[in-house]
Amino acid sequence: MDGVSETWPAGSAEGGAACKHCGLPVPANGPAGAEFCCVGCRGAYGLIRDSGLDQYYQRRCLDPDTPPPRPEDLGPIDFSAHILRQPTADGGEEAVLHLMVEGIHCAACVWLIETLLGRQPGVSQARLNMTTRRLTLRFRPAKGETAADLGANTLLAPVARVGYRLVPYDPALLDQETRRTEKALLQAMAVAGFASANVMLLSVSVWAGADMGPRTRDLMHWISALIAVPAVIYAVRPFAHSAFAALRAGRASMDMPITLAVTLATGVSLWETANGGAHAYFDAAVTLLFFLLIGRFLDHRARGRARSTAEHLLALGATAVTVLRDDGTLEHRPPRQVTPGATVLVATGERIGVDGTVSQGRSDVDTSLLTGETLPEPVHPGSAVFAGTLNLSGPLRLSAGAVGEGTLLAEIVRMMEVAEQGRARYVAVADRVARAYVPVVHALALASFLGWLTVMGAPWQQALMVAAAVLIVTCPCALALAVPVVQVVATGRLLRQGILVKSPTALERLTGVDHVVFDKTGTLTLGRPDLRPADSARADAWSAEDLDAAARLAGASHHPLARALALAAPDAKPAALAREWPGQGMSLALAEGEARLGRAAFCGLEDTPAEDGGGPELWFTRPGHAPVRFGFIDRPRSDAAEVVAALRAQGIGVELLSGDRPAVAAALAARIGLGDWRAGCSPADKVARLAELAAAGKTVLMVGDGLNDAPALAAAHVSLSPASAVDVTQTAADVVFQGERLAPVIEALSVARRADRLVRQNFVLSFAYNIVTVPLAICGLVTPLIAAVAMSSSSVVVILNALRLSRRR
Repeated sequence: MDGVSETWPAGSAEGGAACKHCGLPVPANGPAGAEFCCVGCRGAYGLIRDSGLDQYYQRRCLDPDTPPPRPEDLGPIDFSAHILRQPTADGGEEAVLHLMVEGIHCAACVWLIETLLGRQPGVSQARLNMTTRRLTLRFRPAKGETAADLGANTLLAPVARVGYRLVPYDPALLDQETRRTEKALLQAMAVAGFASANVMLLSVSVWAGADMGPRTRDLMHWISALIAVPAVIYAVRPFAHSAFAALRAGRASMDMPITLAVTLATGVSLWETANGGAHAYFDAAVTLLFFLLIGRFLDHRARGRARSTAEHLLALGATAVTVLRDDGTLEHRPPRQVTPGATVLVATGERIGVDGTVSQGRSDVDTSLLTGETLPEPVHPGSAVFAGTLNLSGPLRLSAGAVGEGTLLAEIVRMMEVAEQGRARYVAVADRVARAYVPVVHALALASFLGWLTVMGAPWQQALMVAAAVLIVTCPCALALAVPVVQVVATGRLLRQGILVKSPTALERLTGVDHVVFDKTGTLTLGRPDLRPADSARADAWSAEDLDAAARLAGASHHPLARALALAAPDAKPAALAREWPGQGMSLALAEGEARLGRAAFCGLEDTPAEDGGGPELWFTRPGHAPVRFGFIDRPRSDAAEVVAALRAQGIGVELLSGDRPAVAAALAARIGLGDWRAGCSPADKVARLAELAAAGKTVLMVGDGLNDAPALAAAHVSLSPASAVDVTQTAADVVFQGERLAPVIEALSVARRADRLVRQNFVLSFAYNIVTVPLAICGLVTPLIAAVAMSSSSVVVILNALRLSRRR
């Protein structure tokens, strides 16, 4: 995040005493004494210290774009309309409240809020997501509690007292805030772009007009000033706001030298114009702002997409649930309001909204999003079903078990939130460089000004010009472009090959990968069943006539295997009178008897293990003919074996984590030459395995496509997902690739490593440029105009170096 730097110790502001709690300046003779800016901060500091949580002040790392945690007495909030009552296993009642927390800066804030709430009597769970700022509070109201909010304001009081504001959770507010910020950046970028184009035209006229008189030149400068000054005042606000916030907090931010350099360049140019000077630098100021605003806008868009992952997951379980009342009437309820034990009806083609057990009916349930299984799972009375899965072939009656936050889908959401918070601590290299770079730049400019003013005895105007030249020549344009321009070129190259980089730090994280974990279905394979060729050596081998007859039944079904069979015989016409038996198969009454297509037991055959690697199968029986078996295979991607071999040749470990059956996973692993594999993995198993690898010092790349892979994608150091993946998985992944080949995995790793080398080269070029030009500027040998040209030249060199990445090897 822009402007984030090292831990903010209590009382570290520059230029005077800072409040020990919020870091704002302490007013002289204030009511809270010499250590706090207000009585509220003094109380908050005492509460945290008395609770034994004062390590919060050493852990926290504050965002200058977010207001400091300063307590405000806003009075109680009416939460009564937002509280959900849920029965508990012991026959009691539990209240659930979803809140949005304002003022969160870092993981230390999350730890403090969860700890404060966890110590309140009656609270069973307090979980806060730093990405979405959603707080889930579960508590048991005190006996005899008569307040409409069941005592929620009392439980939340400690959090409010330390400076965080809590309001009922509303995703629309988050989206509205994101859209408002993006709109402001887009407007600033448009203003800067308009001003840059027009001022540059005027500047070219001045540069090219060798015989231009002073009055004409001054007129050009004044017209430039009329365009540039209002544009700078408007467009510099995103940087100035962050810079002043960081300054108040006593921290370094890359936005500080940008704001100061643009302001000084504009001020010096205005001074030169007013005094008839020969040089003005309005073009340098507005052009620099324009390009930096482009980078800021794109970065904000990338962060906004990452923030929506949990909301996408929760949307899968937000479908209204049909509940059968005791009097036989039907009622539609939100999933959270369904009580355990209630009877839920699920129509064919409907997504299941609660975890539960089938009490009546048979069907096939598509569980691929949760388990990664290739085929729908047949369910019958007594079978467990889960929220988020899709009922395919028959109506079901369920007995509701877990609902709301207790479902398997909600557990996947929680695992993703934990993983996302861990990844949010990753700091981009440009931010790390800014911590050391910014103080040095400001110190050099100040020393140059004071040296020329006092030691050299120069007038303040000349001293200011030297300081401005130092700031302009050291303006972090080349340094600020060192990473973004390489990322733009790298992501552009990958995009042309169908690879979309979504995370601003994905390329950095890809450079260190030494272990790759693949999912099976839809990742190493194409994720769709194909009919195996007939094996003439088998007694149950099918013929072309068998295929045509079976395809007539299959054409009347939506089952994935039936669709694959129908596709293998496109000329077969679906049977109009075929009947589908949910979870079993299809039947058709013929003059000589009944034909059946489906499971072995449904066709009256013994269910024996398959001899071709455990793949899925359909049996077909009809009067007067021997039973035939249609075997299916989920084919691996055409280059899967080549990619696995290429990764190993680079010294990268490769393994397979699949939710599918062991026989299926083993057959695929043997086919592509992959020796390290695990089958039957749940989402939690995959996350646990990634944690083991990370603990062993591995830098893991996860490649997956199912909803069951989403927590693992978020937990991995970096992640890729095919474009065929579900929306949630694509949202969780850092990189998404298109096509039916796995080669993009190799290409992404290769481009990331080359990009890393170019970034390091750009930093070397930027620092080398500063080592040469800064001493000249300090000595007064560089005018602001030459400084602007030199600064622009360094930026051009950095850009040209980055463009080398666009050439394919």
